[in-house]
Amino acid sequence: MNASPEQFPVWLGFLIPLIILLALWDGAWKVVGMWKSARNRQLAWFICLAIFNTVGILPILYLVFWQKDRNQG
Repeated sequence: MNASPEQFPVWLGFLIPLIILLALWDGAWKVVGMWKSARNRQLAWFICLAIFNTVGILPILYLVFWQKDRNQG
């Protein structure tokens, strides 16, 4: 059962690039958040950032609100 290109809906052509962009967005924020949490020895945050895919929302929240300031003692 081969599907020809005429059988695919038009919106699928827009959905696939959107999914790819969201995956890249999430991956970039996840890498930064996990790197910072590992350097700050925050294991719970590292595990949460590794497990949950939230389109970058959880890593952004971590970086803005819960990241330790390395300059403070």
